[in-house]
Parts: sequence; structure tokens; C-alpha cells
Amino acid sequence: MDGYLRIATEVMMALDAGVPVVAFESTIISHGFPYPANVECALECERVCREAGAVPATIAVLGGEPCVGLTREQIEYLATASGIAKVSRRDLGVVVARGADGATTVAGTMVLAAMAGIRVFATGGIGGVHRGAERTFDVSADLLELARTPVAVVCAGAKSVLDLGLTLEVLETHGVPVIGYRTDEFPAFYSRTSGLGVDVRCETPEQIAEILRAREMLGLGGGAVIANPIPPEHEIDRATLDGWTARALGEAEEAGVRGKDVTPFLLARLHALSGGATEEANKQLVWSNAALAARIAAAL
Repeated sequence: MDGYLRIATEVMMALDAGVPVVAFESTIISHGFPYPANVECALECERVCREAGAVPATIAVLGGEPCVGLTREQIEYLATASGIAKVSRRDLGVVVARGADGATTVAGTMVLAAMAGIRVFATGGIGGVHRGAERTFDVSADLLELARTPVAVVCAGAKSVLDLGLTLEVLETHGVPVIGYRTDEFPAFYSRTSGLGVDVRCETPEQIAEILRAREMLGLGGGAVIANPIPPEHEIDRATLDGWTARALGEAEEAGVRGKDVTPFLLARLHALSGGATEEANKQLVWSNAALAARIAAAL
């Protein structure tokens, strides 16, 4: 990757010295929150990560160059510039070849994190199987990336607008373990519960690290989902959330929203229907995941 991958000096020094490093995505900056909430969220993720003992490495493609570790100015640019591409695995070659800018998704971030040698990544929620996928075949690339790339993803489950049952089925089919951090249930992003189980429950970051080390030793390949429920004080009532979700899904259907535009549309509608409550919940769960990811990286 010489000549393609730019690793920030602080991140490179940490990797060389065996200091824990945590990767962060940039789609949440360019496409997840409005300005200035997007900058606030990204910078607080990095602060929380440092406070918990790890070096943050926010990832993006800038001027066709995959960057692992961003400056504040680069984060501000991603938060305010227009036309920033949303970059998954399939898009990386195109964006690099064209010298363009791109904000990496969960899948895109995992690819570049693995290239840099980073083993732990914190995000809000992974993508998954969309409702109605039996007709549309709309399944997030995040799930296939988890099956092939050895990066542990700390998340608050999958976004509640998805079909969580089918999402877990796909993860199982591809051999991706779902590890619940102090929970027996797979969290539903804004809600701590979904009624669906995890594969194993762990009480400490050290227990999670033991599983990740064992998988690496056995040569199993692929990643793992570390499901960390939103802090209870920031949880949104599940029945209320289900009502908002049903309404947003109906509006998406009426508007003919398809493919990769579905999730951003639904999250924007949930923000409006909740009077901004979902945005605050989203921030809190991301910061909680950043802290846990740092502790897991330290345990590794």
C-alpha cells in the first residue's frame, strides 16, 4: 500500500509501539449528522477514546488518498463540504483512481483499518438486512465485510429500521460471532432490547479480547460484532420507536426511496418525528461504543 495509504504519524507511532488504536468511520461525519453536530460527535469520539487509553484513527479518503487518522481541519472539511462520496468496499478503487474525497462506511472503514493493522473499530450501528429483502435483496455490504475482514466492530447492534432477525441470520451463516457486552439480547440501536439473542455474553473487555485472540490463533478469519447497548438513561422507548419507524417506512415506500438512500431517509425522518431525540441518543451510543472499543483494544 506504499504510496496509497497515509497513516497519521501519531497512529503509526502507536501501532509500532503496540499502543492500542481504535478506528472510526467518517460517513457519520459527512452523512450521519447535520453541522455542527457531526464535528461535535467526531471530536468527542476521539476524546473519549483517548480518555479510555487508546489512540483514535478516524478514516476517510481525501484527494484519492486513503487516510488513517485525521486532523481537526480534515474532520471540519468532511463535515461541511458538499459532494463527499459515501465509500464502501466497492467504491474504494473508483474514489482513489479519480482522486476524489470519500467518507467511509462501516465496510469501507474495516477494509482500510485492516490494511493499517488496526483490529478494533467503533461505530454507531452496523448495516444489515433491510425489511422486505426477500423482494429487494437489499443486504448491507457491512455484513459481508464482517465475514471476510479481521476487525472487531463495537456497535449498538444494527439500526432499528432494519430486519434484525434476518441480519443475525446472515451473520450466523457467514460465521460472524455476535458478542453481547453485559447483555443477552441483541440491541436495537436506540433501544437496549430487540427480543433477539446474542451468541455469547461477556462481562469485561478482557473476556471479549480472549475470544478475539482465540479466533485469530485458530485462523478463523473475519471479524466480530461486539454488541454494546445504548446507555439506559438515553434509551428511547421501544414501542414509541416502533411507531415512528412504521410511519417512516411507509413514507419511504410512498416516496419510492430505494437502495442506499433508504437508511439515511429513515434516520432523517426518525430525527424529525422524535423532535431531535434520536440525534442525541445516536451521539450517546457512539461515545459509549468508543469508550468500550478503547478498553477492548487495550486488552488486546
